[in-house]
Amino acid sequence: MGTLLLIRHGRSTANAEGLLAGRLPGVSLDDLGISSTEVLRSRLAKVPIVQAVVSPLERTRETAERIFAEQVPVAFEDRLLECDYGDWQGLKLAEISTHELWPIVRDRPDEMIFPNGESMTEMSNRAVSAMRQWDEIISNEHGPGSIWAAVSHGDIIKAICADALGLPLRKFQSLMIEPASVSVVHYGEHGSSVSKLNETGESWLNKLTEAVPTTATVGGETGKDEAK
Repeated sequence: MGTLLLIRHGRSTANAEGLLAGRLPGVSLDDLGISSTEVLRSRLAKVPIVQAVVSPLERTRETAERIFAEQVPVAFEDRLLECDYGDWQGLKLAEISTHELWPIVRDRPDEMIFPNGESMTEMSNRAVSAMRQWDEIISNEHGPGSIWAAVSHGDIIKAICADALGLPLRKFQSLMIEPASVSVVHYGEHGSSVSKLNETGESWLNKLTEAVPTTATVGGETGKDEAK
């Protein structure tokens, strides 16, 4: 079976503004998002990635285009779309954190159904199913041990990593996934493992002296304090 590089899109204009973008159209990378994906492209240049599977939203498409250019085949996968946050889409994260349903997002995400949107369990099931199916397809085509990539969103990547780690979805808020980060999942006949989580290059060193967030997130970390 294969090795999956889970890449979160670079910081977006919505991230910088503290908005929950969800599936809103027209959300692109900001200047920091562009520069961080350029750095990531150089870091991944020597990795023999055989396939990229990408969420079709603008910010993920742009991230994939900047990282892979025309060097890696790209397929778009609707099951990697951001969670359907329903009525919460486009709201300020500061506003969402005071909503009466926020304790469910924070403490029992497996029970959360977004108003006029989808549940986090539905989100997790479709994303995990997509990754396991794609891994089988790619491994059959390119051989066991093939390296492939998926470009998606914070909550999607958290759900996939939680599944690979054997964590219940209820615990997935304990994972942090920042913009332009890479997490590495290995699928095998006897189970799965995670060898890297939220890898952001050298920028993580600069954060060791910062306070570690202890509150839950929705949509993933904003990257507002990300080092350039």
